[in-house]
Amino acid sequence: MVQVYASSVLGAPADRIWAVVRDFNGLPDWHPAIAESRIEGNAPADQVGCVRAFRLRDGGALREQLLALSDYDFSMTYAILESPMGVENYVATLKLTPVTDGARTFIEWSAEFDCPEEREAELAAQIGDGVFQGGFDALKARFGG
Repeated sequence: MVQVYASSVLGAPADRIWAVVRDFNGLPDWHPAIAESRIEGNAPADQVGCVRAFRLRDGGALREQLLALSDYDFSMTYAILESPMGVENYVATLKLTPVTDGARTFIEWSAEFDCPEEREAELAAQIGDGVFQGGFDALKARFGG
């Protein structure tokens, strides 16, 4: 099992950032790699179990299912159901933690997944540097960091 972890500090309070990232259908509003997204079956975007289908700017299509959402902990966990990346058993968590020294937020994004051994390093870098850090960079541009 491959594990990927990335973290950063954003220059805004956790509740302001959470208002943007908690929307399971809102990736196109803040992540630069996402072109469009929709929740299947018109389910609410904060309903555990809902499935988002989205398209990347490079044309790739993914389906992910919301497994957990906590407004108290500022966290969400989701699984990839279908992806062109070639990963299996992919589960990721995005979590915000308020920084008490100033109006800042510590943000963490982690994932575990299975893939062919020869692709582990490539996929870990693609997810950690591209997906996770790409999202952090976009949030920093929006909220400061």
